[in-house]
Amino acid sequence: MADGIGLPAISLVPIMCRMLTIDTSHSVRFCDGITRRQALQIGIAGWGGLTLGSLLRAEANLGRSTTRSVINIHLGGGPAHQETFDLKPDAPRECRGEARPIQTSVPGIEISDLLPRLAKRAHRLAILRALVGAKDDHSDQQTMTGFVEVFPQRTDRPAIGSVVDRLLGPLADGTPPFVSLGIPTRQFDGGTPGYLGPSYAPYRPDTGDVEPNDLRIRPLKLSAKRLRTRTQLLASLDGLRRSLDNSRKIDELDPYAQRALDVVLSGKVADALDLSQVSEATKQRYGQHGLVFLKSLRLAAAGVRVVNCPYHGWDYHENIAPGHRMRLPRLDQGISALIDDLYAEGLDREIAVVVWGDFGRSPRINHNAGRDHWPAVSMALMTGGGFQTGQVIGSTTSRAEEPKERPIHYQNVHATLYRHLGVDPSETLEDFAGRPQALLEKDAPIPELG
Repeated sequence: MADGIGLPAISLVPIMCRMLTIDTSHSVRFCDGITRRQALQIGIAGWGGLTLGSLLRAEANLGRSTTRSVINIHLGGGPAHQETFDLKPDAPRECRGEARPIQTSVPGIEISDLLPRLAKRAHRLAILRALVGAKDDHSDQQTMTGFVEVFPQRTDRPAIGSVVDRLLGPLADGTPPFVSLGIPTRQFDGGTPGYLGPSYAPYRPDTGDVEPNDLRIRPLKLSAKRLRTRTQLLASLDGLRRSLDNSRKIDELDPYAQRALDVVLSGKVADALDLSQVSEATKQRYGQHGLVFLKSLRLAAAGVRVVNCPYHGWDYHENIAPGHRMRLPRLDQGISALIDDLYAEGLDREIAVVVWGDFGRSPRINHNAGRDHWPAVSMALMTGGGFQTGQVIGSTTSRAEEPKERPIHYQNVHATLYRHLGVDPSETLEDFAGRPQALLEKDAPIPELG
């Protein structure tokens, strides 16, 4: 891979934010009418008043550390498993749909003909065909926490990124432990801290309307008044809308707060996310709609422990065939490029990637030429992480309506990811009331992955 993805430069840049989130999504309307809104959220303050200065103060008491990362890709809306990675060519036409199976790089494994790039990389994939534990409700709770949410009451379960932040703490160089790409909605919150409290919530900026140079203003080139204004802007845009005291002088801040301010305004955050550092050839390999995967990989390579990456638009109650003809090639291109770079850069043992969604889709195509929600079974892809790839784990019945062999729960996938990150999946944490809560109810990692 001659053109590269700029990982050496990124990995040398410490990002001193506590947490970071970038919205790379576009407006998507789901079946219940919810539309994703564009918003700008960049700042130096964390939820509940936790600031970057608070993080820097905590560096003296760093806990366990790990260099391993997880990229958690959520296919919002729920992809059709029987038209992507679990085809049933012998089922009736109203069940099998228009997708046709093609051979992959692993003999005996077939996937959709709309995924030719991934077919050539099947030896890098572990395909879970009997994933269980979903609920008939659009949500990313199961992919973020392992538990389903009960809407409208949100689950108190913390996202895997929040758990890892709590247990492993920040990295020594200040790299944020938890990055969540995408603006939270009622359905897809991108990971919440639950009972761990707002200190461990993901940080959520959107760089879409911000020029890179806007994040590279050097503190020494700004007057005290301009610097205070900049500080207020960053704090307000992070979603907390906090107002700073205009009369407060920067030199009155304690050393940790001053350092936090210097880091945010130094441009290091922008450098870590700025795709202008990447060649056009690399961007073209990912495709315009796959750049979110490139950013995810760059962040993980920079040391971010958990990157939540939404890729919405899979709620096809109508016209699923033309929808797939448009969307699947984009997913195929972006994920394939991520896999190529993951292995070419030698990061395939340090970074684990999982791709999954809300639930599966109904075995029978409905009268609108679409498929409805089907929480009984769905699928997941895993790559990297030092996993044993080139295999299919589990199977479904003849029309992909139920698990047949080796059902795997969302929580077992989380257990595997926790183990990869260096966290004991059987560990417990205290909730708001001081009661011990198990991270998972099903805490056994998937043995087939090694």
